[in-house]
Parts: sequence; C-alpha cells; structure tokens
Amino acid sequence: MSLTNKIDFAVVFKVKNANPNGDPLNGNRPRANYDRVGEVSDVCIKRKIRDRLQEAGIPIFVQSDDKRQDEYRSLKSRAEGELDKNLPEASFRGAACKKWFDVRAFGQLFAYGGKKKDKKKKDDSEQSTSDEKGVSIGIRGPVSVHPAFSVDKINISSEQIVKSVNAEGDDGKPSSDRMGMKHRVDEGVYVFYGSMNPQLANKTGFSDDDAESIKKILPKLFENDASSARPEGSMEVLKVIWWQHNCPHGQYSSAKVHRSLSVNSDGTLHLEKLKSLTGLKPEPIDGF
Repeated sequence: MSLTNKIDFAVVFKVKNANPNGDPLNGNRPRANYDRVGEVSDVCIKRKIRDRLQEAGIPIFVQSDDKRQDEYRSLKSRAEGELDKNLPEASFRGAACKKWFDVRAFGQLFAYGGKKKDKKKKDDSEQSTSDEKGVSIGIRGPVSVHPAFSVDKINISSEQIVKSVNAEGDDGKPSSDRMGMKHRVDEGVYVFYGSMNPQLANKTGFSDDDAESIKKILPKLFENDASSARPEGSMEVLKVIWWQHNCPHGQYSSAKVHRSLSVNSDGTLHLEKLKSLTGLKPEPIDGF
C-alpha cells in the first residue's frame, strides 16, 4: 500500500568548524550565497539520506563508491545487471521502484542509448540502416528535499595545509601539489525542509513504512559521515520536525507548513509559531 497521507518535515542542524558542503567550482569553499548565507545542496542531503538508509540494510540504487555493496561500478551496469531493459516501460518502472528504495522515493532517470546508426549513400541522400533508438525512462519520486540554508550569515575560515610530504619524485624536491587550502564554517545553524506526496507515491509504491524509515534516520543524518572536512561531532542534528497531515492532499500547503517553523540563531524553535496551524500537530524529534 502506498503513502496514506501527505507528510512535511524539517531538519535543524548545527555546523561547527566543518565544511558541510564544499563547492568544487569555488576551490571547495563551503557553499554560501552573495549575502553570506550558508547553503548545503539538496543533492548533498539526499546522498546522506541514501547512505544512512543503506547502512540500515535497505537496497539503494545510487551508491557512493566508498559504500558500494555490490560488484557494479556504475549506475548503468547496476541497472543492466539487475533489471531487464527489454521489459515494457511500465514493468521496468515497477521493477526498479520495487527493488531500490531511493528510486521509489526520489525518482531516477534510466537512459539507454541505441546502437550507432550505419549510414550509406543512396541517390545523394543518407539513409539509416538501423531504426534502433535510445530509450529513456524517467521516474518521478514523491519525496522532495530542499537545500539547507543557515539561519544567520556564516563566517568562513581558510588555512593553508601540507597535503603530502613528497607525493612524487625521488630527487628530494617537494612535489608541486604539496601545499593546499582547507576551509571551514566557524559555526552556524542550518535548516532544510522536505515533503512526501501521496499522489506520486501511488505511482512508485512508496509506502507508510518507507516514510517511517526516513523518519528514523533523519535524527542520525551525520552519523558515520566524518571526514577531514567534517570531523566527528562537528555536524549535529538538533531537531527534526515531522508534520503528518490527516488526508492525502494535506490540510495546508507545504509552503504554509514550512513557514510555520521559525528557528533562533542557537537552533531553538519558536514553539508558539510552530503551533499556529490549527488541526496540524507538529512532532518535534530530538537529534541523535
């Protein structure tokens, strides 16, 4: 059975002396807009959700290389190895959604290229000897996740580091890539929102149990996610807010629900404003 009622959720988390999401086009500095408001992309957040679900033993299609649990080294090989691409489109969609949690939650585009066409000249015109075409199967997921933004402006600190003692060469001279830069957010509180849509869930088979799985891992979003850029304990979920509507279409729009959450600079909540939507009770959940 698919998702019964609409769900909205929010996650409030704290960053201290860490780089929550580096921008590869800006020297891997923490993402921030021109007003110095910190940002963590929705892609980054969904990566962490996938990782926590995978650690819980739930099958995931888009696996990161360091957490890969099968022999497939690309999405294409995983799809072709586990699914029959000659299935009718509806059957292919159903099989992919049934097999992988993140496909039925977030959606996925499966793209298959056709064989290259052999061309020959005939009557001064080119005609193809192959009618095979590429096939793209798009699945639209019911779970949407917004980027996270900091409550206040952030301060970014940068320092020069030694990346390696001598990465290459035996002449005793330091390699050209020996020195590097490391960036961090000194301290900041971030918030991101998400929603679960029963109408789309009906098409992918995303269920109430699947929603409960996401609810369980959100307080632990940054566990087992430590790195040199994000040392253990430098990122912490403070609160998860869960709104369970009483109908598939929702008692209020997601925009109104998300606006009802007001977060202070220290990560505490304005509880009175949070309770402003009559008939829709928010469920605050402490971080892990």
